[in-house]
Amino acid sequence: MAAAASSTSLKPSASAATVSGFRRLPLSTTFGVTTLSFRHRRDQPRRFVVLSMDAKPTILVAEKLGEAGVNLLKEFANVDCSYNLSPEELCTKISLCDALIVRSGTKVNREVFESSGGRLKVVGRAGVGIDNVDLAAATEHGCLVVNAPTANTVAAAEHGIALLTAMARNIAQADASVKAGKWERSKYVGVSLVGKTLAVLGFGKVGSEVARRAKGLGMHVIAHDPYAPADRARAIGVGLVSFDEAIASADFISLHMPLTASTSKMLNDETFAKMKKAALDVFTEEPPAKDSKLVQHENVTATPHLGASTMEAQEGVAIEVAEAVVGALKGELAATAVNAPMVPAQVLTELKPYVSLAEKLGRLAVQLVAGGSGVKTVKVTYASARAPDDLDTRLLRAMITKGLIEPISSVFVNLVNADFTAKQRGLRITEERILLDGSPESPLELIQVQIANVESRFASAISDSGEIKVEGRVKDGIPHLTRVGSFEVDVSLEGSIILCRQVDQPGMIGKVGSILAEDNVNVSFMSVGRIAPRKQAVMAIGVDEEPSKQSLKKIGDIPAVEEFVYLKL
Repeated sequence: MAAAASSTSLKPSASAATVSGFRRLPLSTTFGVTTLSFRHRRDQPRRFVVLSMDAKPTILVAEKLGEAGVNLLKEFANVDCSYNLSPEELCTKISLCDALIVRSGTKVNREVFESSGGRLKVVGRAGVGIDNVDLAAATEHGCLVVNAPTANTVAAAEHGIALLTAMARNIAQADASVKAGKWERSKYVGVSLVGKTLAVLGFGKVGSEVARRAKGLGMHVIAHDPYAPADRARAIGVGLVSFDEAIASADFISLHMPLTASTSKMLNDETFAKMKKAALDVFTEEPPAKDSKLVQHENVTATPHLGASTMEAQEGVAIEVAEAVVGALKGELAATAVNAPMVPAQVLTELKPYVSLAEKLGRLAVQLVAGGSGVKTVKVTYASARAPDDLDTRLLRAMITKGLIEPISSVFVNLVNADFTAKQRGLRITEERILLDGSPESPLELIQVQIANVESRFASAISDSGEIKVEGRVKDGIPHLTRVGSFEVDVSLEGSIILCRQVDQPGMIGKVGSILAEDNVNVSFMSVGRIAPRKQAVMAIGVDEEPSKQSLKKIGDIPAVEEFVYLKL
């Protein structure tokens, strides 16, 4: 990830780890602004800005959404259902919204993200395709884009089969003929589907469901998709073939690919010359021009993007996108994120404690950097018994980046813009994996974060090789700090931490504990790592409250304490 293209470095503020009295508000917190004006003197008007905190975020629903989805949104947020907005109206409204939900008709371009002023955190696309959302702009502005990829799968597949059968039996043409007062039975003789070859281009969720239904109609089904696993295709009796073979062999073709640079115009004059008739549901420009030669062609059956238009699918999509948007606003990891690491739901559940560990290790490491140092090079090491292909670290890297950047800057970092933000600041993060022997039941044994070429506020955090080093593990579902520099410790990463380097001697734990108790600071965990008895040791203390400056000074004044540092999580 991320090469350093800029000379800008991350410089910790001297007060970054010690400022108290402020907290980062959750994503769901919004503010109302009221300006009051009065005159103290005739020539001196005075104005006061009053901020009122609203516990609920605001979600703008810009296109029709199923009632069940809207009701789900209203349980969590203030919902503004404003349809048919012009681009100008959307840009005006968006600065007051935390989330936006659209279908395919609203263009969410760069201007929309810029107009949001950083407030827009989630865009939900009620459906699968995201051609109408500028993903690059969303990522740059730290806005998560989620879709609803599963709820309308069956509806889209059924519509594909409907078009297939309508085309085979000339249903649309025959219907138009009868309505025109004609009776042309011999003109509209169709073909049977049994024994014919269907080529499915794009063997994802919808494509595979079309294949299942076509097999039920007695068709021979082949598919082209460079990313589809062969075993999944074989399981439903479908053979994967090349694009050229699919075009050459097919009696019918069903296209289910997203519009990308590589798929644009893949069906051109050369390929169309090998085909018979076409049935279309999706167009590059919607609605198409009234005089479109394609739509008016006798051999074309066209429908107005009805793939997901069943009552069941509309409700399912509404619920799916509403759940994704609400979950994202709550800070939960989204399995349907489009512009972030795509991680299946079951993997998200398994990785959840490691995600927390990754962010907290990043926060600890950067707070250990001395104020005058610039963080430019970070190395992350993952130790696991799983093969590299079974461990996707993109999400973990994003959260380490979040932990490294947020404590020392005003930037809000999430898994959407983590890589972009790191590159923008000249922060280069490299990753290394250590393959362990043993059972791969848990995804990771440990995560280690090293920052090179910096000075440390806590000299004991410097490893033998000269980098700041922190290491952690997950124990019983809870992240633990297990190494600082060359010292082994074991402290739960909950609350905040005090690290003390001391001379190993009796009574040290009691002395520090007594000072904290006098300040009514609760100790949640304590661990001591030492080189040898009566030599140097590092004591790691987990605390639930922030100690006063006086208490921290008392700890530092203990004769056996050589250095200490207080770190916020």
